[in-house]
Amino acid sequence: MQRAYAAVFAALVFASAHVAAQTVKITPVGSHPGELCANDRATIFEDPTGVRLLYDVGRTVTGGDDPRLGDIHAVLLSHAHGDHIGDQKLKAVGAGTCANSELVSAAPNSTTAEAVAAKNAAIVMNFEMSSFIARKVQNLRGKPVGVCAQTGGATTVPVAAPCRSNTHLGGVFIAKTPNAAQGVEITIVYASHANNVPLSLLSETQRANLDPDDTSIVLGPPTGYVVKFTNGLVVYLTGDTGVHTEMKTVVNDYHKAKLVLLNLGASTGAFTSMAHSMNELVRPESIILTHTTEAATEDGKLRPSSSTAAVIKQLRVPAYLAISGRTMEFDGRGKCVAGC
Repeated sequence: MQRAYAAVFAALVFASAHVAAQTVKITPVGSHPGELCANDRATIFEDPTGVRLLYDVGRTVTGGDDPRLGDIHAVLLSHAHGDHIGDQKLKAVGAGTCANSELVSAAPNSTTAEAVAAKNAAIVMNFEMSSFIARKVQNLRGKPVGVCAQTGGATTVPVAAPCRSNTHLGGVFIAKTPNAAQGVEITIVYASHANNVPLSLLSETQRANLDPDDTSIVLGPPTGYVVKFTNGLVVYLTGDTGVHTEMKTVVNDYHKAKLVLLNLGASTGAFTSMAHSMNELVRPESIILTHTTEAATEDGKLRPSSSTAAVIKQLRVPAYLAISGRTMEFDGRGKCVAGC
């Protein structure tokens, strides 16, 4: 009997170690291969079970059929500003300069809606944005987009047809492959920013009403995400945000995030405040820098005079650049084990 218990215990330990040894693969998709450029936002996450997430597709794809995307099971959007929802798209990969990639209009649909429609994906974002994107997908495909079906609290991916998560701020969506023991948990969290949609993505009637006042409509609260992968890795996707207290109380104290995909940029004060936010509030094991709003690299190397370089000098943990096309792998503790 003792031998039987020992065998079971050993099997459980082995299984636990096997899961912990698996990695989450993270691949930035930018305007210029091998660089971190001003418009770069899009990031693909691949769980060890095969679940693949596309986050903030933005303006650095050629469309929903961009071959760099591969299979996508769920599309996440932090907020509706044009550089995230994708009011424009690349004319071609590598077109223009790293500081100013060459773009063409993605109106009236957006690259986010194009990606959902092309990849038959779940729409995972706050309720207002998901409804907005769902209507765009309906316009593209000619069929209404319903709420994602769930079994045991999880949605099995790939889904049969595009669907929406029906989640609000604080809500959780779980994406699970058919034979996996557990799914990827995606929680919508607060961001200190704005969430107005570009006029080019609105109907002609809406544009006519809003243009005289030089304003737009707001699609619910701006957000970030906390994603818990099946190897135990917890990743905080900041979205565009300034400093806020929930970085500590929710992201650190409650979720215990170990890896951060950190959006920089001048509009939120991130170049001046995010080092403090990371060092004192979130306190992750590793950070990936994106959304630099500048050509952060040249020939694949960090530009020493860049604002991005200045932030890295202030960070207390390893910081990696979101180089387009370079896949990084992270273990459950938030340590980079390959590609960094």
